[in-house]
Amino acid sequence: MRILVVEDERRIADFLERGLQGAGYAVDVAPDGNTALTFVGATDYDLIILDIMLPDIDGLKVLERIRARKAGPPVLILSARGAVDDRVKGLEQGADDYLTKPFAFVELLARVRALLRRGQPAPEKLQVMDLTLDIMRRKVTRGTESIDLAPKEFGILEYMMRNKGRPLSRTMIVEHVWDMDYDGLTNIVDVYIRHLRSKIDDRYTAKLIQTVRGIGYMIEGPESPAVAKPAEQAFEPQV
Repeated sequence: MRILVVEDERRIADFLERGLQGAGYAVDVAPDGNTALTFVGATDYDLIILDIMLPDIDGLKVLERIRARKAGPPVLILSARGAVDDRVKGLEQGADDYLTKPFAFVELLARVRALLRRGQPAPEKLQVMDLTLDIMRRKVTRGTESIDLAPKEFGILEYMMRNKGRPLSRTMIVEHVWDMDYDGLTNIVDVYIRHLRSKIDDRYTAKLIQTVRGIGYMIEGPESPAVAKPAEQAFEPQV
């Protein structure tokens, strides 16, 4: 999932960017309102964290313009203005939540997850054959086995499972999961796909991550699904 942080104070912006990336989200940072509106016009975000006091446009004006374009993603206002009137005004103008500075990151993360859950019509669990991904608990299992994934591995797998059966290019995967543009040279996607395959496919007879020649990758069950068992369990010695 991709989050836009609109914050002009570099120290806070860096703190939010590192923390959210550590939680597995892709993050863009806009230092002012005009940049934020440009980003929103070019990218579909799952959530926007918006400061009110920006150097060029008041944050509430930015919120107004976002809401005028389309329903848009959930917006969490993060501001030093903590008076009741300020909070009420922000919520009345279309914000979904309001958190005052200073704040505890664990509380911000809990609110982010709550807003994403509210704004996502998709189920909390995704499944491809016997592979299950629990979005809220951030747990992955195949059959009865629990699989530990790094944050970026989890992000790639979630993106692929949300698009089950749809070929995804390396560009699409990088731009959705990483805070960067695909430069046509990096093999970072291939590296992470190898890591994922080693964890969710290599020990199983049914392979779920498919290579789509000339495009990229997709996830789906085999055409003739068999009971997916770990390879060592499927082996029966001759006697």
